Amino acid sequence: MNPSPSGGRLQYGIDAASRHAVEADWLFLALLLVSLAVLALVFGLMLRYVVHYRADSGVERGKIAERTFGYEISWTIAMLVVFFGLFVWGADLYARIWQPPESALKIYVVAKQWMWKAEHEGGQREINALHVPVNRPVELVMTSEDVIHSMGIPAFRFKRDVLPGRYESIAFLANEIGAYHLFCDQFCGTDHSRMIGVVTVMSGPDFQSWLAENGTSGGLAGEGRALFTRFGCGGCHNVGPGTGGGTVRAPSLVGLYGSPVPLADGRVVIADDRYIRDCILDPGAQIVASYEPLMPNFSSQLSEEDVVKLIAYIKSLASGL
Repeated sequence: MNPSPSGGRLQYGIDAASRHAVEADWLFLALLLVSLAVLALVFGLMLRYVVHYRADSGVERGKIAERTFGYEISWTIAMLVVFFGLFVWGADLYARIWQPPESALKIYVVAKQWMWKAEHEGGQREINALHVPVNRPVELVMTSEDVIHSMGIPAFRFKRDVLPGRYESIAFLANEIGAYHLFCDQFCGTDHSRMIGVVTVMSGPDFQSWLAENGTSGGLAGEGRALFTRFGCGGCHNVGPGTGGGTVRAPSLVGLYGSPVPLADGRVVIADDRYIRDCILDPGAQIVASYEPLMPNFSSQLSEEDVVKLIAYIKSLASGL
C-alpha cells in the first residue's frame, strides 16, 4: 500500500493525520506569526530612525532623549507574557505526546541497520510497516540493536531518537484513515536512505481483522514464557504457585509490572518496560533491596526482540493472564 493523503489538511497543504499534528501546526503558526511581528517591529523602528535621522533631515541630535520607562516596561512585559504563553502551550503538548494514557495500545519497535521491526503484543510482526487503529491511543516502545536511529512520521508531526541500550517511547492518536510515510531521520550508515516504511491507519474492525489474520497462537507473552523456561529463570523467580523453589533467591514476578520496587541504594523505581529490560541485560545496575546480586547478565544471550517477549510475559503475570 503506497502512502496517500487522506484529509486533515491545514492551509500548509501537508497531511495532518494525528490529533497532535493539527495542534502542532497551530503552535508552529503562532510562533511564526509572533516572530514575524517582532521582526517587523524591530526592522520597522530601524527604518523609521534611518529615515528620521538622515543626514539632511535637520533634526536636532544634541538634545537628550526623554526617558521612556513606560514603553520599555510595557514592551518587556507584553513579550514575556506572549512567549511564556507559547512556552506553556508547547510544554503541555510535549508532555501529552511523551506520556501516553494507560489504555494506549503498546507496540514494540526495534531499529536495526537498515529496517524497522515492529512487534504487537499478540505476536504480529512487521518489517518497515506499522498497522495501527484509527482514533485509539498508540504507544511505541522503541530501541536500537546497533546505532542511533530516529523514527519520523511527518503526517503525525513527530520525530523520536531511537537509542541502543535503552527504551524510548512516544504516543500518538491517528485520526485519519490512510497510509503515511515512515522515515529514519538520523543518518545511520550506508543504506540510511532505504530505512523507510509505511504506517497504515485502519478502522477498528479492519485492524482487528488484520490482527486475527497475522497473529500467533501464543503471542509475545507465550513466546516470552518459552524463553523464561528455556533459560531457567523459574529456578529463582516465583511466577505462580509451586514455582521458585524452596529458597527465595530473587523477587517474585507475579504482580511486578507497574509496581514500585525498593532498591538497595534506597531509591524506589517503577517496574516498567525500561526497568525490566535493564534488569535482564544489566542486573547489577539496580539491585533490589534485601536480595543478593546473583542474577547473571543475559546481554550476550538475548536479542532485543527476545527481551521484548520476556517483558510481555512478565507483564502478563501482573495482569493475571
